[in-house]
Amino acid sequence: MKFTDGYWLTRPQYEIESPMEVFDYRKTVDSLTLYAPFKKIKDRNDELNLGMSTIKLTSPVEGVIGVKMTHFDQPTHGPSFQLTDEHPKIEIEADDHQISFKSGELTAQMPYKSDFEIDFQHNGKTITKSMEKAQGSITDKVAHKHYMREQLSMGIDELIYGLGERFTSFVKNGQSVDIWNQDGGTGSEQAYKNIPFYLSSEGYGVFVNQPEKVSFEIASENVDRTQFSVEGESLQYYVIDGPTPKDVLNKYTRLTGQVSLPPAWSFGLWLSTSFTTDYREETVMKFIDGMRDRHIPLDVFHFDCFWQKGFEWCNFLWDSEQFPDPEGLIKKIHDRGIKVCVWLNPYIAQKSPLFEEGRDKGYFIKREDGNVWQWDLWQAGNGFVDFTNPDAVKWYQGKLKTLLDMGVDCFKTDFGERIPVEDAVFFDGSDPKREHNYYTYQYNDAVYDLLKQEKGEDQAVVFARSATVGSQKFPVHWGGDNLSRYKSMADSLRGGLSFLLSGFGFWSHDISGFEEHATPDLYKRWTQFGLLSSHSRYHGSVQYKVPWLFDEEAVANTKKFVDLKLSLMPYLFNEAVNTHETGTPLMRPTFLEYTHDRNTYFLEHEYMFGSRLLVAPIFNAEGNVKYYLPAGKWTNILTEKVYDVSKGGQWLSEQYDNLTLPLLARENSIILRKPGAEHAEYDYTDRPDIHLYEIEGGAAISTRVVDEKGNAAGAVKVVRNGNQLTVTATGLKGTPKILVHENGEVKTFELQGDQVTIQI
Repeated sequence: MKFTDGYWLTRPQYEIESPMEVFDYRKTVDSLTLYAPFKKIKDRNDELNLGMSTIKLTSPVEGVIGVKMTHFDQPTHGPSFQLTDEHPKIEIEADDHQISFKSGELTAQMPYKSDFEIDFQHNGKTITKSMEKAQGSITDKVAHKHYMREQLSMGIDELIYGLGERFTSFVKNGQSVDIWNQDGGTGSEQAYKNIPFYLSSEGYGVFVNQPEKVSFEIASENVDRTQFSVEGESLQYYVIDGPTPKDVLNKYTRLTGQVSLPPAWSFGLWLSTSFTTDYREETVMKFIDGMRDRHIPLDVFHFDCFWQKGFEWCNFLWDSEQFPDPEGLIKKIHDRGIKVCVWLNPYIAQKSPLFEEGRDKGYFIKREDGNVWQWDLWQAGNGFVDFTNPDAVKWYQGKLKTLLDMGVDCFKTDFGERIPVEDAVFFDGSDPKREHNYYTYQYNDAVYDLLKQEKGEDQAVVFARSATVGSQKFPVHWGGDNLSRYKSMADSLRGGLSFLLSGFGFWSHDISGFEEHATPDLYKRWTQFGLLSSHSRYHGSVQYKVPWLFDEEAVANTKKFVDLKLSLMPYLFNEAVNTHETGTPLMRPTFLEYTHDRNTYFLEHEYMFGSRLLVAPIFNAEGNVKYYLPAGKWTNILTEKVYDVSKGGQWLSEQYDNLTLPLLARENSIILRKPGAEHAEYDYTDRPDIHLYEIEGGAAISTRVVDEKGNAAGAVKVVRNGNQLTVTATGLKGTPKILVHENGEVKTFELQGDQVTIQI
């Protein structure tokens, strides 16, 4: 939201007042409150007829400083984000000239009775500032509204990322972004997952602790600053110190919620009925058995909306005409070693048998006149389950429990974005403007909590579309309604990378696109990308997405990359556990691993898959790809081609057939693989192959070994001295193979006992 007319003037409808000095302050053991009037006080007359900002500094996590700016101190109606307070040690110092508030290596310094600013410093070096007239108490004289604004300074080369799953450019500089969940597809400025948190290339992050609409201007209204504003009388934000981007994400997720670890089986291939296709038991089993007959491993089968009757979403009842024996069907699927997922949303259509019950018991969002808030968008007469009502939550969970008792394993929690604001009344009196974005947290929390209760915490997983701050506790999320076009494939990746820089660990997308019909070449290229994502699902709207309906090469392509992903699970699940522990996403922008290489900060068409593998998807039918390799030795694990990029990073232009793409292991990598795996969940300690890629002389490297539940089971360590490699392994069963990849050649050895020395 823009308030100024160029650099010097204010737009006529607004009046902006800013704190001009810290006139007084108050200290407690864990907070500092500043009193900052809107002009400098020279004598007692200046203390009359004058507004003031009350600015409170706190620290919930070491290295994180919160700033709450208040004009009028008015009560706030919920909801509020659920934040963690670790009660770190705080240091507050003050003298006649300066006040400082320190947490860890982050300090906020403020001049006392001088020009107002808040200088945020990491170990004495400024990382960003709230400068004079950056903070604003803003009156809209036409609309009779009030806003609070902050502007934080930017460095000359500073780049900004994040703000949720955004499909605009990966680097957010120059963009205007409203944090407001909308069902807008994957090809516009709107987003399903809006997160008021951004990450700076300078090694800090900013989280705006406001669940309502937050308006960001990223080097746009003022090209030297990031700006954020909200309607109301107060604004709170947190500056999160690094010094690395990974450190920022760690502290952010410690503050807003640890990323939960999905079950291992969820990393396998998910196959959907698709949306508006004609499906029944016969169709479902034909597709499942078709995958089996072609030796393509499948871990989850998903039933989309029409498992229920149309116009009745949601009634949580199987359409008896299409599925006369759902329990029997689920058993058949389970007997093939496959999990079952069913679609749901938080809306109840008027035709649903549940509507009258929910209406009469007060389980829906209401209008001010007491009637249910309804509209015809999506399903006729939709009502919205009110998750601020504890009884409504239990009622909704009770309907889902019936499905779990039938044998359903997990849910696709669709929608949750188009939540009413105008003339909307919530059970607990929450502010509808704050509820709009937060609704998805309450919705997915209710479903995820039930799954934990019924299936166990280590088995809980949803497939969610919408998200807000803290939703990383309810994985996984997929990218929404994309198009069956290469451009949309690239848009999806860009949006996913932004999302994964916003505190989330796991992400998926509809392989080959949701809308329209995919071509065979797009299907194959997107399959490669999809199976090299944290979670992998074939899904569409009007088209079945089984590979044999495209061509025979699509079958080979699907089998190859499903087999590849399953073989990589000992490596991937260890990386996923690291995501759970640290907040570093499993799929990650390249710069998270190469912060010293400025070229990586702009890459939006490639990514790291865990810490050791780089993926460059191909976005055209010709197989042409241009990608960047940071300095080092890289090995394409599909072709064994080695790239020696020893004198700095390098751009490459190459061409690949439909069964290959750039999938490169960085030097000094230990990657555990299990060829022939039939599902994503298996015993990762049982004789995995130990792949060693370009181990440097003098190197001593190691990797953790985890089991299929994510527990640490052992480690593999490698030391190189000259032409000798000493490999030590603990926690592995049997006699694993050791495959040494060097200069395009592969030499195979066996691990006898816990240690072996190899001459290469």
